[in-house]
Amino acid sequence: MTHSHRLSSASVSCRLEWRPSRWVIGALLALGLLAALAVLASGMPRQVAWPLAVSALTYACWRARRESKLPGHALFLPGNELPATLDGLPIEQARVQWRGPLAFLLWKDRQGRPQRLSWWPDTLPAASRRELRLAAGSLEAARDHPRMAP
Repeated sequence: MTHSHRLSSASVSCRLEWRPSRWVIGALLALGLLAALAVLASGMPRQVAWPLAVSALTYACWRARRESKLPGHALFLPGNELPATLDGLPIEQARVQWRGPLAFLLWKDRQGRPQRLSWWPDTLPAASRRELRLAAGSLEAARDHPRMAP
């Protein structure tokens, strides 16, 4: 009796929406405020500290606003030999990485440049996280075991 593993013929597809995370936006603002306070609490001369503190806070506000204005995306992982799509366009070399509750989609655009989207817990509920884990597994299986021509 052999102990070989058969690939499942069942496909697990996944449709997800990506949107900017409120947690990231809040963290950017908090870090900017903390940076400004740290500069003011340092032994730096006041005529240098105040402009630097204002600059740190201004930059943090700019980054948070920029993050909040990012457009949403629609991801579809078909769970079979078809390519994954983002906003209806196929994406190359798509893979999903996990860092605890954070999910990262990595791929290459048409010019070959690496791209990335991240889902934080406030943008990816537990049910969607499980769906993405299952679909990402089938994505990796398809990449590790490409179909051969008859």
